[in-house]
Amino acid sequence: MQNKQSNSIRTVVATGIGAAIIFVLMKFVAIPTGIPNTQFNVAIGFLALLGAIFGPVAAGLAVFIGHALNDFVTYGSPWWTWIIVDGLVGVAFGLAKNRLKIADGALKTSKLVWFNVYQVIVNFVAWVLLAPTGDIIIYHEPASKVYLQGITTWIVDSISVAIIGTLLLALYARTRTQRGSLKKEK
Repeated sequence: MQNKQSNSIRTVVATGIGAAIIFVLMKFVAIPTGIPNTQFNVAIGFLALLGAIFGPVAAGLAVFIGHALNDFVTYGSPWWTWIIVDGLVGVAFGLAKNRLKIADGALKTSKLVWFNVYQVIVNFVAWVLLAPTGDIIIYHEPASKVYLQGITTWIVDSISVAIIGTLLLALYARTRTQRGSLKKEK
């Protein structure tokens, strides 16, 4: 019971801190792409690390909350289709936790390559298929506009994760003691 309770507390704390970090990164460290309402977002690179450490619940909720807060503060109202899709991206990144096993300290190049192929596919489904289609169905936005935004977001988010996310994952893994690396002295 104690372990389950401490994992729940850990997830809640990670969600809150993660949401705050994502909000700050989305609000103050976003670089415009030239396409309306689309920016190079460093928060998505951080999301890769959050998902790899804390899993799908913390990552999904943190990005959902952080993105919603950013939209409220920046635009006055949330753009729910993109917020929900961002939450799904967080869940997908968190689902990679068990495959990456970053807490074990051994993050091989093959795992990073796998994760980057995975994240490009996740971002494609999220930003080229789901978010623009949701905008058309729910908000009746012009298809050419939202698919351009979606394709741009897919490209810049994939780049952000490939550079920032990979760097954060590799650096974090180096701080962990590799399982089985400590030997008892005789």
